[in-house]
Amino acid sequence: MNEKHFSEPSFMKYTEAKSTYLTIPVNTFYIKPGEPYDIIIKNAGDLLNEDDFLVISETPIAISQGRLIDEAEFKPSISAYLLADLWSKYLWGYIFGPLFRIKKRTIKNLRKLPHEARSHKQLILHYYGWKHATKPASEAGVDLSNAPGTFVSLLPNNPQGVSEEIERKIWQIHGKKVTVMIIDTDATYKIGKTRFTSLPISIPQIKNNMGIFGYLLGRIGRIVGPTPLGVSQPRNMDEIMQIARAAEECQKNHENNMETVYDMQKLTNKDIKDITVEILDSVTHMPAVIVRKCDNGH
Repeated sequence: MNEKHFSEPSFMKYTEAKSTYLTIPVNTFYIKPGEPYDIIIKNAGDLLNEDDFLVISETPIAISQGRLIDEAEFKPSISAYLLADLWSKYLWGYIFGPLFRIKKRTIKNLRKLPHEARSHKQLILHYYGWKHATKPASEAGVDLSNAPGTFVSLLPNNPQGVSEEIERKIWQIHGKKVTVMIIDTDATYKIGKTRFTSLPISIPQIKNNMGIFGYLLGRIGRIVGPTPLGVSQPRNMDEIMQIARAAEECQKNHENNMETVYDMQKLTNKDIKDITVEILDSVTHMPAVIVRKCDNGH
């Protein structure tokens, strides 16, 4: 068992409209492939209060489930070459990206796509097809960060069931009734009253599996936050999205935030291929955030 100790968590306030939340980071060591995610429950236990939300990132859950794939095993086809080099790097990096006003950071990353992106596109084609492979970046929620070497993590299996299981365990171990949410940083968009995401999965209230079509529609819609994949208790959608945004804001402020593979390279000062489980385990991770509603803004 890893006995690493963590510094006291820093509480942050997040205010939106008339609601104020307290966000509390839950720090852990690196959850390794096939290793139980019980460390999240253990480290969150003493920090949780009754009726809190525990918001967990999808990647540590997927890695715990062993949902890692080695991209180096995928030999790029002609389609993968075209998708990586012509479509993503040049057309989206230099024409469509600026035209659709996507993030400058995304444009910069597209313009410097490495040759390994071809194998990545081949993996996406293999598992998810053209609808997701034609998305210029962050295809199908496949995560290149927080994984060693040339491995990537797919989305977790049954995130709804996992959220319910974690809620039960917290009640059994700590005697606290909380709501557990599993989220992906990929955006949920909204046009009119319809919420949608390009991701293959989400909670039922969000139309999913839209791939490139969801991404393009999102250009004329508005981003309403990260995408909840599972929520252990039925909740109002506006509240769910507000909680998800609060958690995302807390994670963005974490000193070791690895939102992209480039963040991971910068933090570890290593080439992607040279990043090992041991290197990932040498930094503190924040796989979850406790979000607590403040009464009257206090």
